[in-house]
Amino acid sequence: MNSGDEVPGTPAVEDLARSMLMLYGPHDDHDDEPAAEDSGPDTRYARQPLFPVDPDRYEAIRAATERDSDRYLNGGLVPVECRHCRATVEVKKLGPGYTSVQWNSASLNRCAYFAAEREAGNPSSRARGCPNLAKSIRHAVAEGHLEETSSAPPPGDGID
Repeated sequence: MNSGDEVPGTPAVEDLARSMLMLYGPHDDHDDEPAAEDSGPDTRYARQPLFPVDPDRYEAIRAATERDSDRYLNGGLVPVECRHCRATVEVKKLGPGYTSVQWNSASLNRCAYFAAEREAGNPSSRARGCPNLAKSIRHAVAEGHLEETSSAPPPGDGID
């Protein structure tokens, strides 16, 4: 950053780093490990604490967490194949203005639009999406293969 870009009254990065070091100390002085004599549950992980005295409760929480994660990540996703390049992605429509598209490596490599972007030297991660796939998603909705608004229950609603 040259001096013409600096905002008046803003402290320099070096000054901020020095003040943070003085406030919090070096990173090696934190006691992140529990004491050896501590035999209680490990409470560093608030979402899934360990229950060494109740293995049944631990297993029930682990199974519920796995079900919730699976529903959050995969619930309502429908495979949609691009009518142009035949790349298959997982799609969930949450309304007219929001479509969740889950790409995998195989579909990303197969997509003709992204391949052309990569060949042109443009990173495919900067593109908003494949226009051919967007047409295929609209076609899937029109054919009834994909719901306009997913009826899958949202994650975190207490349903197991």
